[in-house]
Amino acid sequence: MKETALRIRKFGDPVLRKKSALVNKVTSGHRDILSAMARLMYDGEGVGLAASQVGIDEAMVVVDIGDGLYKVVNPRIIKIQGKQVNLEGCLSVPGICIKVKRAKKIQLIGLDENGNPLNIKAEGLLACVFQHELDHLKGKLIVDYASFLEKIKIAKALKELKKKAEHENLSEPAAKSCKLQL
Repeated sequence: MKETALRIRKFGDPVLRKKSALVNKVTSGHRDILSAMARLMYDGEGVGLAASQVGIDEAMVVVDIGDGLYKVVNPRIIKIQGKQVNLEGCLSVPGICIKVKRAKKIQLIGLDENGNPLNIKAEGLLACVFQHELDHLKGKLIVDYASFLEKIKIAKALKELKKKAEHENLSEPAAKSCKLQL
């Protein structure tokens, strides 16, 4: 794994639409990336971050809604229950909030940062954040949940974000993320 400065990628960056590959073996490089992702998430005052959001196409997420940090490799939801609708934002789509319907409770499996099996039962906000981050691993963004009318309302903002992302991709500066986003 090559060493690179991680930054949060914004809407319009093609890496956000890539499907993430499973990690064959968790290494010290993966642990370093997960720690760097957690720092970026906290710096941006977010509650979750997927590896794809920092330009890495491997299935890894970090999540912390205030009850402790989860670092999960190869996360997969194996059970869902109930429904909830929340207004969601995203560190990769700053300034945009979309109402998203998700499962109220989930059971998630994966590996921890040392390659040990994880089995997490989550509900409410924690379940929402995990589902949001797993969407990123599939190349799906909150804007994909927008209704036709919402898409019309946010079209100009998305165009500006896309233009900015294209510029950032050319110059590759470190980008600081926005507040209170998933």
